[in-house]
Amino acid sequence: MHKSPIIQGIKQMLTKFDDIEKPEADTSDLDGWIVVEGNPSMKTQVLHTNKEKNMISGIWEATPGTYHATYSAYEFVHIIKGVIKITPDDGTSARTVSAGDTFVVESNFKGTWEIKESVLKHFDVML
Repeated sequence: MHKSPIIQGIKQMLTKFDDIEKPEADTSDLDGWIVVEGNPSMKTQVLHTNKEKNMISGIWEATPGTYHATYSAYEFVHIIKGVIKITPDDGTSARTVSAGDTFVVESNFKGTWEIKESVLKHFDVML
């Protein structure tokens, strides 16, 4: 059976996370993230870097506790499980996000991430 060149082209342009070898998780705290309450821990797995090398995608996990986070890059987030209360330093209202929520964090964000229930999220970060 002959495959259409369009289908072949699409197949080459898609990477399904289930189909790739998972790298070892990085268990160090992210740059710009400082523990301010409790004893939380995090694990980060970068699963893909785009061909232009300006975006990464992966999985992040964290246990309960609070971090102060300083962002230097834009992030798209989809929460798979858990609950986080995010409070910006700029005085805007805190937001609570949980499983099923999708949101973005701008590159100049500073504030606290209170992990209320262990979290698993998918992320895309622009470098």
